[in-house]
Parts: sequence; C-alpha cells; structure tokens
Amino acid sequence: MLERNVNLLHPREQIIMIINRVYKKGLTTTSGGNISIMDESGDMWVTPSGVDKGSLKPEDIMCVKANGDIVGPHKPSMEYPFHKAIYVKRPDLKSVVHAHPPALVSFSIVRQVPNTHVIPQAMRVCGPIGYAKYHIPGSKELGDSISEQFELGFNAVIMENHGAVVADKDVIKAYERFETLEFCARTLINAKIIGEPNYLSDDNLKAFDEQIPNDHAQLETVQHSSDEKALRQEICAMVRRACDQGLMMSTYGTISVRWKENDFLITPTDATRWDMQLDDIVQIKDGKCEPGKIPSRSTWLHQKIYEQHPEINAIILTQPEYLMAYGVAHKKLDVRTIPESWIFLQDMENVPFGSQFVGNNSIPEKISNANPGIIIENDSVLMTGKNLLQAFDRLEVAEFSAKSLVMGTSLGSFEPMSDNEIEELRKTFC
Repeated sequence: MLERNVNLLHPREQIIMIINRVYKKGLTTTSGGNISIMDESGDMWVTPSGVDKGSLKPEDIMCVKANGDIVGPHKPSMEYPFHKAIYVKRPDLKSVVHAHPPALVSFSIVRQVPNTHVIPQAMRVCGPIGYAKYHIPGSKELGDSISEQFELGFNAVIMENHGAVVADKDVIKAYERFETLEFCARTLINAKIIGEPNYLSDDNLKAFDEQIPNDHAQLETVQHSSDEKALRQEICAMVRRACDQGLMMSTYGTISVRWKENDFLITPTDATRWDMQLDDIVQIKDGKCEPGKIPSRSTWLHQKIYEQHPEINAIILTQPEYLMAYGVAHKKLDVRTIPESWIFLQDMENVPFGSQFVGNNSIPEKISNANPGIIIENDSVLMTGKNLLQAFDRLEVAEFSAKSLVMGTSLGSFEPMSDNEIEELRKTFC
C-alpha cells in the first residue's frame, strides 16, 4: 500500500505526487492551492508561488529552513506563513493541503460548514470542521485566524470566502481528508438540487462501527494460481480506473470478483484506492481470508450475494457523487429517462441505511438481472455484473444518468419514457 512507502520518499517527491493528484482531480487550478510537509529537522517543504501546478517538478519545490532561510529556484507559496502557523500550534501535524475546490469554495462563500454526517467514513476521515474568518491571503491575520482553529483541535477548516485547508500526520492522510471533505460538499450541493439531504445520527454511526467484523477466520495456506493472479491484475486496474473516472475516492471503494465456486478476491480495508497493488488484494476461500490481511468491511455482503446468485461474478461497492446525491436525499433514481439507462439498469431501488449490516439479507434478496444495482441510503452504491467490465459499465451508466438528472432538475420537469416505450425496450433487449 502507498502508506507503507510514501515516507521513504523525499518530501519533494511526496508533494509532487499529491499535487499531481489534486490537479488531475480538478481540486485546484493552475495557480491555486499549496501543499507543505514539515520534516523531522523542522524544515518546511512547500509548493512555489506562480508556477504551473500542472507541470511542477521536484526541483521546483521550495524549502523554508527552520532558521528562516529560503532555498530553491522560486519564491515559496505566498500562503506558507499560515502553514508555518499551523505547525507551530500543532506540532503533531506534518502536512498541510490547501486549495480552492469548487464545492468547498461554494460553502466558503455562503459562509457555511459542510455537515459530514452524510456517510459513515466521512466523519471518521474529516472529523469536525472549523471555520476561519476572512483575511487577506498571505497575511499574518489569516495565519492567526486559521491556526487558532487548528489549535482548538480541528484538522480541517473552511476559510471564509476562500476555500479550505486540512492537515494530518502525513501528506497521504491530508489528501484523503481534503478529497473526502470536497466529496461531502459536492454530495450535499447535489442532494439539495433534487431534494433535501438526510444526515446520519450518532446512533447510526455507532451501529455502523459495531457491526463491522474484525475477527475474520484466516486460511492456513494460500495458493495463487495463474487465473487467480490474473484476477488480481484485473481488480487493481479497475480500481485505478474507477478513481480516475471519479467513481471512487482514496478512502472508499470495494471491488470483488468470483474466483472459483463461491470463493472470491476482494479489495482490502484502509488502503489508498488509487495506488492499489496486487498483494493488497485479499483471497476469500471457504469463507476464510488470506492471513495477515483485513478484507473489505463489506466482505460478508459480497459472500452472501455470490452464494445466492451464481450468475453474478463481480461486485462493486462505491460512492459516485451524483448517485450518492440520490442516496443522501433518499430519492429514487428514475432510469426511465433514456433507453440505455433502462436497458442497463431497468430499476435501481433504494434500501435504508443498515441494510448492508451483517445478518440483513435484504440486499442479496433484492439483487436480480432486472435489478443489478442498489443505492444504500447514506452509505454507497452497489453494482453487480456477470463480469467486472459489465459491473463497471453499469456503474458508469448509472452515474451518468444520475448526473444528467441532477443537472436537468434546473431546466424543468422530466418526461420519462412511457409504459409502451418501456415495453418495446423489454421485448427488444430483455
């Protein structure tokens, strides 16, 4: 996993890796945002001022020495004073990420803090969110305003009329917090377009944590046949593709593929999704997992679906932002909008939060050829297929349909296909 190796990289390399991710994900502009790392000697490594974020190289990263000397070919980011102020107030934090992603900027300009109780892991990843009053960028006053919030214990702060800043023990964890916070903001905005967001209570979150199995029975011996190795490659490639397509985040997303009979391979818990490696994948055989690994929290659910549906050979459980708007607003996705949507999905039911818990069989019972996908409210979207490509294709179609419906809401009321048109599709394609 990426966390095993990132700290072996020079801070310059770490910053380049993450700024590339931030830029490619559309979370910053060419000139906006900055990232820093505080090393063990008290030197701060930080992105430069006025250099294209889309083409930064390691040699562009600046160093602000512990004694105040500046080393490097450029000026350090004009915002580095507030990075320094955070490190002074919170020496436990070693990396700061700041940028102006659209949804978080939207919250900052209406002077609100996003409520992260929309999905279980968001509160866990982001924690409570602080709020810093506006001051001129680069000013001491801005640094004081932000660092005071971190001193209060917040690890993520909305900057009034500006954007957001997050920090953590390393740059990977800081990026995960930043990405997850922007996801929450986007989901809330999209949910409000189609309805009103529904939030998880503390009891919901407690129930989620309590139902997660943490004592998986382990295999004594593990064999990796050629076909098993090929499936590992397929899963890793599709996880990275899902991240690139905006269908998964660093902190969430599970893929499993049936291997033999009811044995399958599944992604692990707490791995950075966009850097998934072959040896991260967990083999599940006879209900037992590979020793020394922790499979996805949803392994039980995948097991039950494979046992009840021999026609299903792949499952994806993830959180695409537009589908999750329907999951958070508790609205049904109407797939009778365009022929492709209905042909691929036919129907997508919503099930209440908790349906994914161990012992609840409602999801396996609802899945069928006519209902290959499920929206689990305030949790995730589950999609199945006869193979991994079909499951992924269905997921893309569902997310594109959800995006069109969210965007179309501002234009007027929808005109779904008629019963006669649906029946023609049924006769032709089913």
